[in-house]
Amino acid sequence: MSNRISREELVKIYKIEVSFFDSLQNSGLLNTETEDEVTYLLYEELPAFEKYATWHYDLEVNIPGIEIISHLLAKMEALRSENLKLRQNLR
Repeated sequence: MSNRISREELVKIYKIEVSFFDSLQNSGLLNTETEDEVTYLLYEELPAFEKYATWHYDLEVNIPGIEIISHLLAKMEALRSENLKLRQNLR
């Protein structure tokens, strides 16, 4: 069993444009693999892909907006983790 799905399958299943997938890939939001000229997304990347697709198609957020939101959420998570470590060191 494969641990990845092709770009073409994702486009069909999620009913998205190839250009949206390519934009996510080009912006560095998705890590992909290419084999025999076929682009694949690892299953572990699917939750992020689904989140970005929801933001784009349901909330009408463009790619630069998705990048900003993603980076801010990552920073918030890093700060939360750091805060938790600091709290544990105080005990």
